[in-house]
Amino acid sequence: MRSEVHRLKVNGEEREVTVAGDTPLLWVLREQLGLTGTKFGCGEQLCGACTVLIDGAAERACGTSVADAVGSEILTIEGLKQGGVLHPVQQAWLDERVSQCGYCQPGQILAVVALLGESPRPTDREIDLALEGNLCRCGTYPRIRRGVHRAAALLAGEEPT
Repeated sequence: MRSEVHRLKVNGEEREVTVAGDTPLLWVLREQLGLTGTKFGCGEQLCGACTVLIDGAAERACGTSVADAVGSEILTIEGLKQGGVLHPVQQAWLDERVSQCGYCQPGQILAVVALLGESPRPTDREIDLALEGNLCRCGTYPRIRRGVHRAAALLAGEEPT
């Protein structure tokens, strides 16, 4: 496929890239736009390290072509913090010390943002199901679950317990 111009809306900004339409969004974000928070994991849509939000839904950037992303709102971890203020999920991650090596965490955090958009008070079971495709080599799953509950409380304007 030959290169052509694609206009994307990434983190609220219009961006223009010239690549083949079948180029994975992951490589456009990392190599063309310098947004390296989106990680390459397996390249097979199995590990979730490359999770971004596309129109609010958690999607694998390694399995999404740039042509398929045109016309959508793309949010990466770099766009989550607004006006110098961490998103409640990011704050909860810090408060609960969720991250260990941190490699999978951008994908985990964005998957949680999508989950809380659909289910503001998820149960442990809902959390496990929503995040089962986001793998953490460090095994921080109990801390991730605590982080989700803390983020839910922060988003509800409550004092986390």
